[in-house]
Amino acid sequence: MIEQFIYENQLAALVIRRDFQRDGIEFFTPDDFSQQLAYMQRPKGYQIEPHLHQQVKREVVYTQEVLWIKSGSVRVDFYDTQRVYQESTILQTGDVILLAHGGHGFYMLADSEIIEVKQGPYAGDGDKVRFAAVAPDQVVLR
Repeated sequence: MIEQFIYENQLAALVIRRDFQRDGIEFFTPDDFSQQLAYMQRPKGYQIEPHLHQQVKREVVYTQEVLWIKSGSVRVDFYDTQRVYQESTILQTGDVILLAHGGHGFYMLADSEIIEVKQGPYAGDGDKVRFAAVAPDQVVLR
C-alpha cells in the first residue's frame, strides 16, 4: 500500500508499506524531486545493465530524506511549513517513508533501527529548525 500525506497542496510525505508489491518498476516521485524513490520487483536472471551516472549539477532547495524502518515501531508526526501539527502515522519494520516537504518529528514506540538517506553535504545547525513536538494527548493517528 502507498499512502500520501499532503498539506498546503504539497506532498509532505509518501509511505510505502512493507506489504507493497508490484511487477516491474514504479517510481513514486515526480521528476523534479531531489530524492527519487522507486520500487523494483525483478525475476531471477533479470539484468540491469552496468552503468555510470553522469555528473549533473543540481540545485537542492529543500532537504528530502528517505527512511527505512529496519526494525521496531516509529510514530511520525507531520507539521506544515508554519510548524502547525497536522497528523501522525505509525511505521513498522520494513516500511519506507520519503519526507519531501514541511516538518516532521519522530517518537520511538519500540526499540528501533532506522536507515536514513538524504542529500549532502550536511549543513550542520543551518540544516534544520527545531521546534516543540505535539503534546501526547493531541496526537491524531491516520
